[in-house]
Amino acid sequence: MRKRSLGGDQAGGYQRTMRSQPIRILGIDPGLRRTGWGLIEADGNRLIHVACGSVETSEKAPLGDRLVAIHDGLIAVIERYAPQEAAVENTFVNANAAATLKLGQARGIAMLVPARAGLSVAEYAPNLVKKTIVGAGHGEKAQIRMMIGVLLPKADPQSEDAADALAIAVCHAHHRTSILLKVAAR
Repeated sequence: MRKRSLGGDQAGGYQRTMRSQPIRILGIDPGLRRTGWGLIEADGNRLIHVACGSVETSEKAPLGDRLVAIHDGLIAVIERYAPQEAAVENTFVNANAAATLKLGQARGIAMLVPARAGLSVAEYAPNLVKKTIVGAGHGEKAQIRMMIGVLLPKADPQSEDAADALAIAVCHAHHRTSILLKVAAR
């Protein structure tokens, strides 16, 4: 009996099916003062920094104007960089109910904009993002920023919000396959 190779008789059969196109991922760290955004490309196991930044709002502006600024800023990012998927960090609930509610409104905008652009939007708990990036669910902001520098050497986030957004994008790159499998199983 002849032993058949995984690739069959076609050149690169198995390898060809394992290759995939790079996927551009937008990570969003929602906040009312600053909403961080970070774009990476995931090409197999390779992660490539594309861009990062933050959308800032004035604390003196009315809430509606601040939400419009976040909305318009994220639309500009999506139009400029054309991501294919998005990931948003879940809201951290704190003792101040009013602050949590306002953060929830910013998070709603952060989910709405990519969804309206036709992107799938994944959600990740802050502890999962930290565990994915740092290896522990309670990593400090400085540890996240340092690990982003290791994982994405060309990245130079100018704010913690931008670094956190890159971390969310990296987390999605690592967990997106399991999410796709869950959706396919439905």
